[in-house]
Amino acid sequence: MATTERSVAIEVRNIWKVFGSRARQAMEAILRDNLSKAEVRDRFGCVVGVRDASFTVGRGEIFCIMGLSGSGKSTLIRHINRLIEPTHGTIHIEGRNVSAMNARDLRALRAEQIGMVFQNMALMPHRTVRDNVAFSLEVRGRPDEERARIAARAIDAVDLTGWEAKYPDELSGGMQQRVGLARAIAADPSILLMDEPFSALDPLIRRQLQDVFIDLAARMHKTTVFITHDLDEAIRIGHRIAIMKDGVLVQVGTPEEIVTRPADAYVADFVAGISKLDLVTAGRIMQPLGLYERENGPLDAAGWPVARPGDTLNALVDLAVGSDHPILVSEGAQRLGVVTKGALLRGIQGRSETNTLSMRGAA
Repeated sequence: MATTERSVAIEVRNIWKVFGSRARQAMEAILRDNLSKAEVRDRFGCVVGVRDASFTVGRGEIFCIMGLSGSGKSTLIRHINRLIEPTHGTIHIEGRNVSAMNARDLRALRAEQIGMVFQNMALMPHRTVRDNVAFSLEVRGRPDEERARIAARAIDAVDLTGWEAKYPDELSGGMQQRVGLARAIAADPSILLMDEPFSALDPLIRRQLQDVFIDLAARMHKTTVFITHDLDEAIRIGHRIAIMKDGVLVQVGTPEEIVTRPADAYVADFVAGISKLDLVTAGRIMQPLGLYERENGPLDAAGWPVARPGDTLNALVDLAVGSDHPILVSEGAQRLGVVTKGALLRGIQGRSETNTLSMRGAA
């Protein structure tokens, strides 16, 4: 999902977070002398948690930030609603500078515009599901009838209707997580910040909650920053993914871009075991029509299977199995290119036809 200036919901500009009693001095030295993480530690006794992070998130986009434990991803997300103050840099929400907000405006932002979902939901054990979900509305002084109506709608959205009167200790872990999600959406925030919300759950329950969240985010058009250490999860739910290492955003891109064009060896190691069958598309691996005809003569595609540019390798494999011909890629009446059997196999390997042709020309 591409973002334009008008569609940007969140803009993170050159965020640094340095932890330690001499953080300001360390920051000045970093900007002046471009110190490394180790030099900051040795000279100032400080730790660089986030290093010059910049990205935008479009309205309605699910933006995943992933990395190993200690990479800085949870520290970074807490800057967005200023649970952590940046050492340097700014955050803009819908064009408003969060760093410049006073305490009253910041409270309003957190209460009305941003919802947050953590791995540990911290549900109130003495309150029912309904009362937990309605708590933020109660704090804001909404009338009882309105709270009950909104809470019922949120509970229904996460498929917990019938459990409203239960207490948290009567629910499974997955159900408790649904309560937390319902509580976050009950206030109808435009932005959700989700910090590894499903990571403690069993794989099957985790996948079910991913499905619930994907559906909710699409229907309610929620802008989401989603933290995870699981690349499979990031690829499944994210429109774009940012990979962090040692406080640095190493690469930002679509799942397809991350998997097929890793920025460095670190990202390549991350994606090495990821199947490309549902990520790589015909448009990525096809040979452009003009180039194919220069090599093979005028195209006679009678009887050829036809794919769209966005069809995945999985769909192309099904087409290829049923035909001895290459696959024609077209958009409506316009013919765009050809996927040969060789290109399909190379795509499954993670190599594109374009790269292969470039290598052939270089030889």
